[in-house]
Amino acid sequence: MPGSTHQTLPKTSAGRFFEDFHLGDMIVHATPRTVTSGDVSLYTALYGPRFAVQSSDAFARGIGYPAAPVDDMLVFHIVFGKTVPDVSINAVANLGYADGRFLAPVFPGDTLSATSEVIGLKQTSSGDAGIVYVRSVGRNQRAEIVLSYVRWVLVRKRQPGTPAHAELVPDLPKAVPPEELGQGCPLLDLSAYDDALAGSPFRWGDYAAGERIDHVDGMTVEEAEHQIATRLYQNTAKVHFDAHSARETRFGKRLIYGGHVISLARALSFNGLGNAFHIAAINGGRHVAPLFAGDTVFAWSEVLEVAALPGRRDVGALRLRLVAAKNRTCADHPLKSGDQYATDVILDLDYWALLPR
Repeated sequence: MPGSTHQTLPKTSAGRFFEDFHLGDMIVHATPRTVTSGDVSLYTALYGPRFAVQSSDAFARGIGYPAAPVDDMLVFHIVFGKTVPDVSINAVANLGYADGRFLAPVFPGDTLSATSEVIGLKQTSSGDAGIVYVRSVGRNQRAEIVLSYVRWVLVRKRQPGTPAHAELVPDLPKAVPPEELGQGCPLLDLSAYDDALAGSPFRWGDYAAGERIDHVDGMTVEEAEHQIATRLYQNTAKVHFDAHSARETRFGKRLIYGGHVISLARALSFNGLGNAFHIAAINGGRHVAPLFAGDTVFAWSEVLEVAALPGRRDVGALRLRLVAAKNRTCADHPLKSGDQYATDVILDLDYWALLPR
């Protein structure tokens, strides 16, 4: 009422700090997002992925999709972006991923929404932050689960020294079993799968466990593009946008969203894995070191396992370790020196990809 003197409730939110999370919390994230062909075009402009199934409606329809599906990592980023204001707006760092499953294809016109359940909490020994484990789930407009994954993030405390409500580190699988893969890919008609149009003659049976592939090419990250990319996903994390606040951090500048690195490395992997068209699962991953504008990303992959899928004669799975480095080519396959990651390694990602047989 005009002239009222009662105190109004605050209309803005600083987001959750570690003390605000409780085991079992179920968080419904705003806002639903309809994926459009414009999102797909912008994603292509940012990273340059060339996988034929996601690039061409005609190619996708020929092998059994109703249209070209949205790139799996674009789906991941959109769902991830929904969770940021409620989970990691006050994060120090996103620490890792596990048990990620791409369970249904997404097409332009589909609407994605997200929820997260708090499944673990662990405060740091310093007492100024804690690790929050969440399982995030993305659904389409028919309430079908298209993506499910676990991540853990280091979140600041509002009041350092405040004890945790409860502590639990969840037991997470080291990898998604091969027999649980393939749900996100329809049965394919391989008679219409054209290797020349796909850009690679190498199919599932041409790879062997232990094989290492240098993806050769590099991409330099520009300030504008990583800002545009993170906004595309409606990811509001301060560390990616607020240069004023970033001056007070140990890096003194904005960090590039870790998912930006994954998409860059995934796009680079086309050179050597051109038929690995579908990410079926993310087994685990770490952002080993930060990336900044002006750095150049290179990548290499190791084939960890070659697996047939029960009941599927059209596709097989490769378990791949995707490693990205900054300002360092990957002909020597940099990874670790003893117990420590090698200098300039920035990403270590373990995932399953499907290829035609």
